[in-house]
Amino acid sequence: SPLQFLLIYLLLLSHNKSVVMSMCGGLGEVKEADASVQQICDQIKAHVEQKAGANFGVFTAKSYKTQIVAGTNYFIKVHVGGDDYVHIRIWQKLPCYGGELELTNIQHPKTHSDSIEYF
Repeated sequence: SPLQFLLIYLLLLSHNKSVVMSMCGGLGEVKEADASVQQICDQIKAHVEQKAGANFGVFTAKSYKTQIVAGTNYFIKVHVGGDDYVHIRIWQKLPCYGGELELTNIQHPKTHSDSIEYF
């Protein structure tokens, strides 16, 4: 009947909405770093070195996750030489507010096998 169809439709709609709502603000899937992510890392490298108290001869973005907030949080795994890695969190403002980058946190030392998690 049309009423049953409507009830099923509304049930499915509310279920899909709750799935989407639970993902809002969560971390996305891990992705391989590309040139744009490396460019972000290059711009913030001096701040990472200052926070880590170390100079990194190598600073190569390997992978990352993003979180959509009032802008974008980038959680990036960066190879810094040898077996050493650092995880960095960078917040990029929305383009309408200038799109500036801000280093908000780092995790160091890390290894290649350490997964990127929220920090």
